[in-house]
Amino acid sequence: MSERSNQDTPTEESVRAAVHAWFEQAWNPDLSLIEWRERLVDAGWAVPSWSTNWFGLGLPAWADRTAHAAIRDAGGVAVPLGGGFGLAAPTMYDHASDELKASFLRDTLTGALTWCQLFSEPGAGSDLAGLQATAVRDGDQWIVNGQKVWNTSADHADMGILVARSDWDAPKHRGLTYFLLNMHQPGVDVRPIRQMNEYSSFNEVFLNDVSIPHAHVVGEVGGGWAVARGTLAHERSYATSREAKFAAQASGRVVDEARVEAAEYNRTYVWYPQRQGRLDLVVERAQSTGRSDDPVLRDEMAAAISFHRAADWTAKRARASRELGRSPGSEGSIGKLALSEAARRSNSVHSMISGANGMLTETGDPTDAVVAEVLVSTPAQSIAGGTDEIQHNILGETVLGLPREPAPDRGLPFRQVNR
Repeated sequence: MSERSNQDTPTEESVRAAVHAWFEQAWNPDLSLIEWRERLVDAGWAVPSWSTNWFGLGLPAWADRTAHAAIRDAGGVAVPLGGGFGLAAPTMYDHASDELKASFLRDTLTGALTWCQLFSEPGAGSDLAGLQATAVRDGDQWIVNGQKVWNTSADHADMGILVARSDWDAPKHRGLTYFLLNMHQPGVDVRPIRQMNEYSSFNEVFLNDVSIPHAHVVGEVGGGWAVARGTLAHERSYATSREAKFAAQASGRVVDEARVEAAEYNRTYVWYPQRQGRLDLVVERAQSTGRSDDPVLRDEMAAAISFHRAADWTAKRARASRELGRSPGSEGSIGKLALSEAARRSNSVHSMISGANGMLTETGDPTDAVVAEVLVSTPAQSIAGGTDEIQHNILGETVLGLPREPAPDRGLPFRQVNR
């Protein structure tokens, strides 16, 4: 299917038909997973919305999801899960030089290269622009020192997308530079973080005199904030797209390797249903404990269900906007707040039902262990991806037109900012 023209506007039906026609000729279940994805990428069906110059077909944004679903429905395997395809690749497509795209895009789209995100720091999470990892230029290299935290997949990633401070005399948003970092080089020290729910889904990364070629700068030196914002925009859609990229009943070497890949990837997120509150267990547990007629409990259950449905519908509206090529606007912040409130209310309902047993993991009831995990996992829902306070600020300023919060450090050189 060639790049669209004004005379030939694609439809979902035409895209599906084109994918199926190509798939019948290209599919070979005995290939390795990487070999199959090389065919997929080179044909343009991994990211059909991209330009034909860079592994795409020039189709509308919605064509990506349509193509992936068509491949899965036909019994094949679509694109990789993870931050490489979801974050690094689109950021490079939007901002990187042609040389960087030529070096990294294809292997990222096939999953041959795995990636992690190196943004947050102990003192720069919600206020990301306040980060202090330093990047000092030394000829054709940049020497980076600092600490990053909450880095998913850093323990097995090949590459990292990194933001560091390259100019301490510029205001904090204008002194940042965006880099591509080789995670296997000397000076990169990755340490897992033990969470209070006993998982270790995140890492902290220490960078000690790490060398990065100047050619691995994405965008302009000092222009890293704009690039990072682009990555964060992609993150909001990528975080809702963790479903399997292959048909459940498919078979063959390609699918077997895809299942292994998916199992490894999803191991990080095995506790995420508990983070969201496990609303699916609430009614069952209320009935099994004889509490389902309690009017106070029923009110709390109804409120939790309402917030969960509001979050789900808001996410669907945001997804529909993206697939039409429009910015989802405020839906991301509204949906995030609704999901956080739903998690808190689910936590409260589980506590009302279980009482002190909610803190126990070995009571004889197999769901008690799940509830115990819910109670220590739900706080993460309102922190990860932007705290509730940050979401309130976004909505207050962009939707309600309220004044921005006072920023006494605005315009100051970063070295003069109180830290």
